[in-house]
Amino acid sequence: MTQPLLELTDVWREYPSGDEVIAALKGVSLTINAGEMVAVVGQSGSGKSTLMNILGCLDRPTQGVYQIAGRDTSQLDPDELAQLRREHFGFIFQRYHLMNDLSALDNVEIPAVYAGMGRRERRARAQALLTRLGLGERMGHRPSQLSGGQQQRVSIARALINGGQVILADEPTGALDSQSGAEMLALLEELSADGHTIIIVTHDMQVAQHAHRIIEIKDGEIFADRINPKFADRAAVEPPPFKQGHRSPAAFLDRFAEAGRMAILAMNAHKLRAFLTMLGIIIGIASVVSVVALGDGTKKAVLKQISQFGTNSVQIFRGAGWGDPKVDSIHTLTPADADALGQQSYVDSVTPVVWDGGTLRHGDITVNATIQGVGEGYFQVHNVEMTAGAPFNREAIDEQSQVAVIDDNTNKRLFGANEQAVGQIIMVAGVPCRIIAVEAKRKNPGGGGDNDSSLTVYLPYSTVLGRMMGQSWLGSIEVRLKDDAPSDLANTEIIKLLTLRHGRLDVFTFATDVIKQSVEQTTGVMTLVMSTIAIIALLVGGIGVMNIMLVSVTERIKEIGVRSAVGARRSDILSQFLIEAVLVCIVGGALGVALAYGFCAIFNKFAGDTFVMDISMSSVIVAFAFSSLIGVGFGFMPARNAAHLDPVDALSRE
Repeated sequence: MTQPLLELTDVWREYPSGDEVIAALKGVSLTINAGEMVAVVGQSGSGKSTLMNILGCLDRPTQGVYQIAGRDTSQLDPDELAQLRREHFGFIFQRYHLMNDLSALDNVEIPAVYAGMGRRERRARAQALLTRLGLGERMGHRPSQLSGGQQQRVSIARALINGGQVILADEPTGALDSQSGAEMLALLEELSADGHTIIIVTHDMQVAQHAHRIIEIKDGEIFADRINPKFADRAAVEPPPFKQGHRSPAAFLDRFAEAGRMAILAMNAHKLRAFLTMLGIIIGIASVVSVVALGDGTKKAVLKQISQFGTNSVQIFRGAGWGDPKVDSIHTLTPADADALGQQSYVDSVTPVVWDGGTLRHGDITVNATIQGVGEGYFQVHNVEMTAGAPFNREAIDEQSQVAVIDDNTNKRLFGANEQAVGQIIMVAGVPCRIIAVEAKRKNPGGGGDNDSSLTVYLPYSTVLGRMMGQSWLGSIEVRLKDDAPSDLANTEIIKLLTLRHGRLDVFTFATDVIKQSVEQTTGVMTLVMSTIAIIALLVGGIGVMNIMLVSVTERIKEIGVRSAVGARRSDILSQFLIEAVLVCIVGGALGVALAYGFCAIFNKFAGDTFVMDISMSSVIVAFAFSSLIGVGFGFMPARNAAHLDPVDALSRE
């Protein structure tokens, strides 16, 4: 005896209704053989649509057993049921249920995409089916551009794209005029002649007369099941073997591409909503990137000011530490120590330093100033630039030359804005000196503005020691380390060298790297605090994405139902909505980065060269990564809700 293709045994389908339970099907048992054309006839509310949904694996029985070619459907998980729907069943819905954003050709291809059919194969098969159904000239048209009959033919082509061993037609002529209805029935008869199993659900007995077998249902029970006399001699055929879908990597990529395309179409169809969804992400990403740029700019500006005093330098002072009362009795720090330090491999440049206060006089102008005796390396240690002339060299130091470099403030006080200072003679603490260079204006290291109140003149340290102070020891030595020299190790080596030279430890050091680290730590904390605030804005934007995606799922329930009916896995639905959420966040992230660049450009234009916002590529990459994570994190729940919708419930809602 031939095994039935479809077999229901004592099937019940019950629905809760308040405190009661309503039975749509009551103990239904029937078999359908391969190749049969069966009509299920009944009035509205009789249970015929519920029966079709169970036969098509869109719904499950509450009780009883439903077998497909011997397979018990109660033992199958949702993805296995989806496999049956896409590879063995084809649905022709009364309301067509086509995707409005897709062309006729694209609508037909959807089940083949989910089945993993290759791009060329499915395109050729879809074109052949539409041509066979008389739509060869309408393949590129969208559903809104097709008549009802044409849309129904597209749904038939979609049902056949994967083979369509079993075609379930729900009121196939209900929305058509008489001519289109007759053409539809003729097509179904043709498909039956080709070996397809056809199940028609209708309330019209005239439509049922085209079937080989007529099943009448009333109040959830079958009360008549008879063979149409016109087809009494028709023999059953062996059910075709169940085939497996394509499982190649290319098939997965095709499904992923389809999900991405539908996500883009959904965003394009609701541009304003998509933009408003992005707005929170745009503001959040722009805030994060701008805050990081502000922090980096602040740090670089302060470090640039500190670099005038050497960002990797060590200052050496006499005594055991700040405030040592014995400092005046320590005379061991000498220019020879500076020369010895200059020979070390980790030293870039070095300068002796001695300072004193005194008067400067030019003509009838007399001012108080700081007199600094320095070596030729001082100007390299401190990155000093000159607006006029050039600083003294080693020869001037050896000869105790009476030459001077004055700062910008001294230049203004002694010579005003118009008089040339270089070449002029000034009296420095009673010693005549010729000005050979003018130092460029410098900022305070703390960033507090121009140091307009102090006046400084730089002379060779040998001149200050020999001609003014009459001593041989120094006030301090300043060492600029090479860029690759660790300041802590260099500091240790300096202490060892000077202790060895002096026979005792009578100096202490101060590394400007400590200032640099403090600045970096302070700006880092500031950036972190402000970034945290910006990230909160991002999270708020993410909540907005989730809310809009939940609304989107609600609006597109019918689309989800159709995709499930034609065989979409839960993972396919999940990926479609998840990709849409991620795309919204990535596009929002890109716009946010662009906004940050625009803001920084405007800020830098008006801020000048003193302080600039500096956008780092790492912050841009982190911003994109974070926006993607927001899309995944906040888009997952709406996408999961969409993936877990019951197909029959989704199709029944508008």
